[in-house]
Amino acid sequence: MNRITGFRRPFAGTQPDYLFPPYASTVKRAPTKPLVMLPQTQTEMTGPVFGHGDVQPGDADLTKQHAGEPIGERIILTGRVLDENARPVRNTLVEIWQANSAGRYPHRVDQHDAPTDPNFTGAGRCLTDDMGVYRFTTIKPGEYPWRNHYNAWRPAHIHFSLFGQAFLTRLVTQMYFPGDPLLPFDPMFNCVPDERARNRLISTLDWETTIPEIALGFRFDIVLRGADETPMENRK
Repeated sequence: MNRITGFRRPFAGTQPDYLFPPYASTVKRAPTKPLVMLPQTQTEMTGPVFGHGDVQPGDADLTKQHAGEPIGERIILTGRVLDENARPVRNTLVEIWQANSAGRYPHRVDQHDAPTDPNFTGAGRCLTDDMGVYRFTTIKPGEYPWRNHYNAWRPAHIHFSLFGQAFLTRLVTQMYFPGDPLLPFDPMFNCVPDERARNRLISTLDWETTIPEIALGFRFDIVLRGADETPMENRK
């Protein structure tokens, strides 16, 4: 019989708080009573198992999902998924979703006064290889306004979902771009108390994956546990 062990709690200050008043919607949705920690049994600790048969080869290229070319700056987005000892985590399902180059999502509730792009859906997925590497080809997203406070604008960002081989192992985070002047003003980015942990949400320009005359490369490594853990929206 397999031994069931609980997941390790994150280091203090490295994960966003449930309640962060500058991020207005947390005031309404943050828990008002202590959380009830449910026991982790074999049902939650095992399955589902994602395999290569579930992910198609073209799922990771967001620029080739339609008949025409999407508008915007093409980028190569890659990185490694690692555990707390910098060991690769293989066969992790990595999903991304994002706005188009004008800062608009292809969703009916998005009423931002910016053009839609019929050749860009803004969603992709892939599995990490034996070295824990994922790789996407996509379009650099645009900034967009939101109604959190007066003149609020979200920095360019890409949402990440990582799904391991158990129901309790789905983690969600956001990746930002280096040098974005909107980062100091964004409550979502700044709700992570520890500055060093907060800066782990910013990708780095990567010349090794840059394709000359085609696309800039950006690197975003994701650490699942430990002192260098990447901040996650649902870790607590």
